[in-house]
Amino acid sequence: MPKNSSKFNAKLTSLLDQIYPEADASALSQQIVDAFWPEGSMVRNRARPPGNTLWDETDTLVITYGNSIVDGVHKPLDLLRHFLEENLSGVISGVHILPFFPFTSDDGFAVTDYTVVNSNLGSWSDVSRIASEFRLMSDLVLNHVSSFSTWFQEYRQGHAPYDRFFFEADPEDDVSMVVRPRTSPLLREVETTMGTRHVWCTFSHDQVDLDFTNPEVLLEFLRIMRLHIDNGVRIIRLDAVAFLWKELGTNCIHLPQTHAIVRLMRLLFDYAKEPVVLLTETNVPNAENLSYFGNMNEAHSIYNFSLPPLILHALLNGTAKRLNQWQMGMPPAQLGCAYLNFTASHDGIGMRPVEGLLPQEEIDALVDTVRASGGLVSMRSLPDGGEKPYELNITYFDSMKGTVAGPDDWQMERFLCSQTIVMALEGLPAFYIHSLLGTSNDHAGVEKTGVNRAINRHRWDYDELRTALADPESVHARVLAAMKDRISIRTRQKAFHPNATQFTLHLGDPFFGFWRQSINRDQSVFAIHNVTDQAITLSALDINLISGETWVDLLSGEPIDPSEGEITFAPYQCRWISNRH
Repeated sequence: MPKNSSKFNAKLTSLLDQIYPEADASALSQQIVDAFWPEGSMVRNRARPPGNTLWDETDTLVITYGNSIVDGVHKPLDLLRHFLEENLSGVISGVHILPFFPFTSDDGFAVTDYTVVNSNLGSWSDVSRIASEFRLMSDLVLNHVSSFSTWFQEYRQGHAPYDRFFFEADPEDDVSMVVRPRTSPLLREVETTMGTRHVWCTFSHDQVDLDFTNPEVLLEFLRIMRLHIDNGVRIIRLDAVAFLWKELGTNCIHLPQTHAIVRLMRLLFDYAKEPVVLLTETNVPNAENLSYFGNMNEAHSIYNFSLPPLILHALLNGTAKRLNQWQMGMPPAQLGCAYLNFTASHDGIGMRPVEGLLPQEEIDALVDTVRASGGLVSMRSLPDGGEKPYELNITYFDSMKGTVAGPDDWQMERFLCSQTIVMALEGLPAFYIHSLLGTSNDHAGVEKTGVNRAINRHRWDYDELRTALADPESVHARVLAAMKDRISIRTRQKAFHPNATQFTLHLGDPFFGFWRQSINRDQSVFAIHNVTDQAITLSALDINLISGETWVDLLSGEPIDPSEGEITFAPYQCRWISNRH
């Protein structure tokens, strides 16, 4: 317990009154402290002061599965560490290893045991070893657990405390308002020693939703968080957190108790001596996603979920109109908060985040173009019984094979433009390992698993990967070299601090451009991206370069003279025009 604990106690009690109004707040507070700070854990006497000190311009993340690289001989976590050291040391600062626990489905997101590392990947010592070299992000899969887990088997046997761990409903209950990301039936019938029960399954029948109305569930996950932190994790991702709290008669998403639980976790992090970042994963429309910043008291960071489909839309249509409109309406992250910017992850390109941002006919065209590039589409159920595209399943590299007009020869340039935008925007950039490697669609994986998302979850044989990267002419080597070069340039620019000032530039539909200025105002960068397959000129007057300063395009090394009338952009060319280099 913090020594100066009055503020901490008052905040914690207030949150518990919102989440568990019928509980003994004093007793539950002590249980929470004991769960998150068992004897010997480090605790601050005062909350960490608000500020943008948990990250800087040198921070870049790679997203990967623990077994994205295999060889059939060595532990995959050892191979991953070797790959990171050999190819990305000094370039990226952090790594998100997707769920590394034993599981039964959904490539790790149906966990059977949260306390051990999947033996097929390695052990906690292997995880800690990576954490000692890179800032490690882990997943807290807290909405649901595998139906084969000990927890669920104990529930079916009626054994305490697990007999109250899972959310139940009656088939006659009205669940028509419930928002879901899947088309499978919401309730699963199971036989228990207590009789027939119907458990809630937001995602799949192997992923049974936990019941957070029972505070014992929350306490268990606080103990799991502590286990992650003690093993070196410094970013904790709250998977599918928006669905956490269920209440019949509501849409069961973003409920007030869910936000209060996130605030409770943030409060604990603010008093933890370890500098741990809380990241929420909420693949939902933009305004709903932004709500997880709270009032500087919820997530430190949120995924910028509208960014991947909007960048895709801009580059496939040759216009940044929608991307510009969205960016002009985006608020800067609050003090002590940051966006997590990305284009690709282990999941598909979510389409819910562009609801209200793209008209239906443009969404339909996007879906058709992705399918023409070998991609797939996953659907979700609507309350009226219909279906709607939930995500596009394709590697981001292959999504750039062509435009709405058809395939062309600009895939590499178009792809690098998409990734360069992510590097320059306000926030923390994160790159999926298959984007760094220019991996193509894995149709064999889809055929083998029957899962659309497998298209973007290829497992590289390490010998084959190293051979490909040793050939400077291979697509994979070229993509990795270009990405490393641009990330390395980015990390040297103070104007690319995740919270540095940003203003959107009005340069017309062919360009997506914005101005960044360092926190101490000694560097400006005009980040401008041609999203078309045409060479275009831009008047230097349009970006108001200050005369008397020496301006250089950081990406090409080309000097830019403010007095000259035009700046030429090749198709999909990006320029970072800066006065400090």
